[in-house]
Amino acid sequence: MRVKVVVGSLIAGSVALLGATLIAQGGAAPVPSFATANINSGDVAAGLKNPARWLSYSGDYTSQRYSPLTQITAANVSQLSAQWTFQTGVVGKFEATPLVIDGTIYVTGALDHAWALDGKTGKQLWHYQRFPTTGPGGTPLPAGAAPPGLKVCCGLVNRGFAVWHDKLYTTTLDAHLLALDMKTGKVVWDNPIAEPKDGFAGTAAPLLVKDKLIVGLAGGEYAIRGFISAFDPETGKEVWRFYTVPGPGQPGFESWSATWDKGGGPAWLTGSYDPELNLIYWGTGNPNPDFYGVDRKGDNLYTGSLVALDADTGKLKWHYQFTPHDEHDWDAVEMPVLADITIGGRARKVVMQANRNGFFYVLDRATGEFLLGKPFVNTTWAKEIGKDGKPIELPNQRPTAQGTTTCPDLYGGTNFNSPSFSPQTGLFYVSARETCMVYRQSPPPTDYKTGDRTMGGQMQFMAGTGALRAIDPATGAMKWELKQETPSWGGVLTTAGGVVFSGDNEGNFFAADARTGARLFNYGTGAAVYAAPTTYTIDGRQYILMPSGMNLTAFALPQGGGR
Repeated sequence: MRVKVVVGSLIAGSVALLGATLIAQGGAAPVPSFATANINSGDVAAGLKNPARWLSYSGDYTSQRYSPLTQITAANVSQLSAQWTFQTGVVGKFEATPLVIDGTIYVTGALDHAWALDGKTGKQLWHYQRFPTTGPGGTPLPAGAAPPGLKVCCGLVNRGFAVWHDKLYTTTLDAHLLALDMKTGKVVWDNPIAEPKDGFAGTAAPLLVKDKLIVGLAGGEYAIRGFISAFDPETGKEVWRFYTVPGPGQPGFESWSATWDKGGGPAWLTGSYDPELNLIYWGTGNPNPDFYGVDRKGDNLYTGSLVALDADTGKLKWHYQFTPHDEHDWDAVEMPVLADITIGGRARKVVMQANRNGFFYVLDRATGEFLLGKPFVNTTWAKEIGKDGKPIELPNQRPTAQGTTTCPDLYGGTNFNSPSFSPQTGLFYVSARETCMVYRQSPPPTDYKTGDRTMGGQMQFMAGTGALRAIDPATGAMKWELKQETPSWGGVLTTAGGVVFSGDNEGNFFAADARTGARLFNYGTGAAVYAAPTTYTIDGRQYILMPSGMNLTAFALPQGGGR
């Protein structure tokens, strides 16, 4: 028989029932139990070796989003079916990657909500809500509205937790770092990182590296000076801070003019880590003002860059700037993916990034040496990347007062949507966006201050398409693609079962053969996908978890396994 179980309660100001719908074959839903594991730094460093766990934003320090699980394969993935759907009842969208710890799912959502769920049933175990649903005098706030006083340019979202011992850690829209008790969801400590009135917001999942939480903040459309910080996970005390815009006397300061103190450079996604080199790799965002570079002459380091930092001290070891003096808002925060590959006949330890500017890059992760840069979408602003690693720009592609049409648009050839790399196939998989835009430049007010919104122009979007593309990182050549009607925001997951999973802007959760790109499975979720799938096991059964819209849906093969 089919059993439908709905659990939960209504959240004030929401529009839907909070709870899980369980689809099962006979019997009652199992009673959920909390994870009792004491997660240490070694557990996080082990990555996905324990198939019952997904302990960091990208699954492991390499950010490959490659799972060793093999129960779901290219031969049986077509038999996947939804096991349960959790309805948050919170207006907004999931961009988070859930953590999974021994059968329990921990996930953050829009407007700094968070939940613990039973991984078998989707039943809610606890719920945390940071902001009230009523304003002054008890007046109800509109569903999905930003809390008063916040300056959040680009979505009231959150991308997930970090975990250490019995605590979960998350950044918040008012630029705080929180520690929550894993069993109850109650706040253990609450540490302000920056002032939201100055344009800062927290949307990224922290990264636990040894005994430190590494955190970056959003805010690049406001006049900020970005930074990356490390915090003590026990107390929340800041241990070190690296400014992404150097100050007087610091290397790179010569690449700025008088606007350096509000020059941008947010660090609003999570980075990667190489334990052998003890280096953290973190992408940085646009310089400010976005489209108007007249008053910030120079390359504007370290915006639009990948920085490699010593994990213990935060000291810069090397940097690579993808888009010098960016005037198109091409943040370089996209996930840095670490792998060991053969390139040019030589085994190399590399860091790869599909950049918002439309080029795919491969760098030596020990030194930052430029190894390869090839377009993976249509790029009209640059012909190629030179041997020195600098783009060879085409004329008349910078923003003007009259307007300049350039490809890609400001959302880029890809964006926050995580890519994946499969050591099994040797391919890099990314949701590619074929887009163009009219960029118009205009000066900001001469007296603009820290925290002011200063885009430095306007934009006119144009229709585009999308595709999931598989790239050979040794050459930059595209091996296959799955075309999509519109540009996608879906992240990617690959597995040792030879399958690549993703989602698209039309609301499809799909699976394809990782070697050939043949589409093998499709499920309509009902909402555009803005997150990446994850996978885990409970009692030996492999699940695929897909956030979409305001819901989470878990998929698995029929009991007993597929054929």
